[in-house]
Amino acid sequence: MKRTLYLIHRWLGIVLCLFMAMWFFSGVVMMYVGHPKLTPSERLASLPALDAARCCAALPALLAATGRTESPTAVRLTSVAGVPRVLLSYGRSEVVAVDGLSARRIEFVSAADALAAAQAYLPGSQASDQALVLEDAWTHSKAMEPHRPLHRLHMDDAQSTVLYVSSQTGEVVRDATGTERGWGWVGAWIHWLYPFRGGLLDGIWSEIVIYTSLAATVLALLGMVVGVWRWRFAGRFSSGSRSPYRESWMRWHHLLGLVFGAITVTFIFSGLMSMNPFKVLDSGAPKLAQRMSASERWHARHFGLSAQQALSRFAAGGFVARELEWRMVGGAGYFLALNGQGGSRLLAAGITSGDAAPFEAFSMAQMQTLGSALFPKNKVVEATVLNEYDTYYYSREPHTMGGGVKHLPVLRLKFDDPQSSWLQLDPRTGAVLNQLDAYGRVRRWLFAFLHSWDWLPLLERRPLWDIWMIGLSLGGFIISVTGSVLGWRRLQRKKRESMTRAQRVAAT
Repeated sequence: MKRTLYLIHRWLGIVLCLFMAMWFFSGVVMMYVGHPKLTPSERLASLPALDAARCCAALPALLAATGRTESPTAVRLTSVAGVPRVLLSYGRSEVVAVDGLSARRIEFVSAADALAAAQAYLPGSQASDQALVLEDAWTHSKAMEPHRPLHRLHMDDAQSTVLYVSSQTGEVVRDATGTERGWGWVGAWIHWLYPFRGGLLDGIWSEIVIYTSLAATVLALLGMVVGVWRWRFAGRFSSGSRSPYRESWMRWHHLLGLVFGAITVTFIFSGLMSMNPFKVLDSGAPKLAQRMSASERWHARHFGLSAQQALSRFAAGGFVARELEWRMVGGAGYFLALNGQGGSRLLAAGITSGDAAPFEAFSMAQMQTLGSALFPKNKVVEATVLNEYDTYYYSREPHTMGGGVKHLPVLRLKFDDPQSSWLQLDPRTGAVLNQLDAYGRVRRWLFAFLHSWDWLPLLERRPLWDIWMIGLSLGGFIISVTGSVLGWRRLQRKKRESMTRAQRVAAT
C-alpha cells in the first residue's frame, strides 16, 4: 500500500509540480498586479459631466428605438466621446445603445467611432494600432460577452495602454496598461490557465482547471502522508538526521514538505473551490433575480420625471452627475446619479414626485422593507447595520478578484429560510448587494480565506499580510520546484535505463 502511494505521489509530481510552482509564483504577482479591468472609478473619472441643457430624448422614444417589446432590466445614461448615450440591458447577455439626443439606435460602432471614444478616454493620445477582435488574452471575461466583437486600440500614451471599445455600445469597456499586460503574462494569464482559453480547448477550460487542481490537491495530500511516513520520530538515521534522504534536493523537498505541506494543500484546494467543482457549493436556493417580484421589474410607467428634469435638480443641489440610472427600488422609480469621485445621489422619479429633492440614501427601515419583500414566506431573524467591515463584508484592492470600494453603512438581514440566507443592502443606491446562504458562507472560507487570507486582522495590517502571503507562497514554490527537479531527474534516469537496455538488446 505504501509503495503504491509513493509511486502515485512520484508520478503525479512529475506532471504537476511545474503547474504548482507556476501557481505559487503567479499568485504573488497577482497580489500587486491583477488581470486588466476597467474599474467603476476609472470609468466615471473619464466621463464628462452630463449637461441638462443637452439631454435628452424622451424615455418613450429611447425605448421605441430599441425595437424591443419587453422592458429592459436596466437603463443607464452615460457619455460616449462626449455625446449622451443611453444603454439598455436585456438580461446579462445583451445591451442596446441609443443616441441620447436623437433617440437613434446604434447598430454597430465603427472604427472611427471607437477611435473617438478611445481619445475621449485618453485625451491627447493617438492609436498606433487598431483591430477588431472577438476575444484575446485580456478579454476572456464573461462580462465582455454583450460587447463582442471588441475594437482593440494601442494608444501612444505614457503607459502604452491598450483600450477595448464595445462594438455594440461604443463605451471603453477595458483598459490594459503596459505594466498590467507585461506582468499579466506571468500573473493572472498563467494562474488561471488562460493558455487553454480561446482555442480548441476553450469549451473544456473549466474542466481542465478543475481536474488539474483536483489532481494537484491529491498530490499535495499524498506528499504530506509520505513525508510523515519517512520521518523518523524516534531515533535517527545513520546520517544523524531524522530524514532518510542524503541528497540535497530530496532532503529539501522532504523537510520543506513537512513544514509547508499543509499550506500547500490549502492553497491548491482553495483554488479548486474557486471553480465550485461539480456545483458542490450550490444550495439550490432561488437566485436573487428569481426572487425579484413583478413590482421590482423595470417599467417606464414608474418614471414621470425626464432625465433633463432630474439632471437639473441634481445640479441645483450642487451634485455634478456623470452617469444617470433609471432604477426600481421597492416598486417605485428613482434616478441614481453618480459623480466622478465615487459619490451618489437619489431622486424620486414617479409621476407624483412633484418638487422632490435629491437625497443621499434610503432609510434603513426602507431597506429592511425592501429586503423582507424578497423573502415573503420567511421572517427576518436579525437585522444589523454595518458601520465597519467584518468577516463577510470587506474591501480589497481594486485590482484583486472582487476588489474595489465597498461603501458603508450597509444593512444585513438574516432570514429563517432553510438555506439560512443573508441579504446585504446598500442604502446609497437601493441595491441588494448580494444574497449569501450557508453554502456561500462556506465558500467564503474555503476560497477567500484559504486562498488569499481575506482575514481582517491581516488585511488591515499591511505589510503584515504581504509578508505572510509571500512567505507561505515561497514555501509552496520551493516545494514545487524541488519536486520538478526530482521529477526531471527521474525521467532522465528512466531514459538512460531505456537506452542501456536497448543497447544490450542490440548487442545480443
